Parts: sequence; structure tokens; C-alpha cells
Amino acid sequence: MSEANVAADQLRLFIERIERLEEEKKGIADDVKDVYAEAKSTGYDTKTMRKVVALRKLESHVREEADALLETYRTALGLA
Repeated sequence: MSEANVAADQLRLFIERIERLEEEKKGIADDVKDVYAEAKSTGYDTKTMRKVVALRKLESHVREEADALLETYRTALGLA
């Protein structure tokens, strides 16, 4: 088998793996969408839930810094 054939086979395998993972990602995204829809039908505010999910991804010091900056801006604008 020539190097070109080996490289082509390897490339095809990479592409196929990526395609499978993209399908799995789409399935997971659909599942997440379904959970948000279920939460919304129960009366939860999904926009706020998405913000909470994003905040939980942050490290605590980054989240605290963002909270402090938001509070500073709110105070400056008379929203606090």
C-alpha cells in the first residue's frame, strides 16, 4: 500500500470520526433544548437558567469579579 493510500485512509477515518461526533453533538444539543422546554413548561425562566448555567462554568474568582463590575455599573447608572 502506498503512502498516499495510507494518508487517504487515515484522512477518511478522521472525517468519519468527526462526522459521528457532530451527530452526537447535535443529539446532545437537542436533549438540552428539550430540558429547557420542559423547565419552561413547568414555569421556570429559561433565559435566567441559561445565565446560571453560564455562571456555574466560570471559576469563582472570575464570577465574583464579573459580579463586582456589574454592581459598579448598576450603581453608576442608578439601577442599584
